[in-house]
Amino acid sequence: MDNSVTRVRELNISCRNTMIDHLGIEFTMVKNGLLTARMPVDHRTIQPMKRLHGGAIMALAETVGSTGSYLITDHKKQQVVGIEINGNHVGNTASDYVTATATILHKGKTIHVWDIRVTDDEDKLVSICRMTNLIMENKEEKVENE
Repeated sequence: MDNSVTRVRELNISCRNTMIDHLGIEFTMVKNGLLTARMPVDHRTIQPMKRLHGGAIMALAETVGSTGSYLITDHKKQQVVGIEINGNHVGNTASDYVTATATILHKGKTIHVWDIRVTDDEDKLVSICRMTNLIMENKEEKVENE
């Protein structure tokens, strides 16, 4: 089985019983520096006016941006912390799903910057997002015996 297919399956399993799972977000593709996930446009992700909620779009964008950095760092030695995300909602959709495609723009030792495009089933642009992640060293907590 393709390693990327296995990776996608593992990511989706790890998201069970989280907000990601609650919103119906599922990863669909993983490559080095590129990641996609889709989210349904349904009762969980719309606003009262029956339009896709901007906050749901931002949750989708942050999910792929954070996960993208997690996948390209040594998470035994490093941790990923999102420090900034912004989005421009440029359209809406009547599609059943939207897809976020995250592409890394900058992969530094301590900062990653991601471009995230959210499109609908007809490849119409819905939102343009950018996310910055801080890459920090894991510091073992020392437990002192009392």
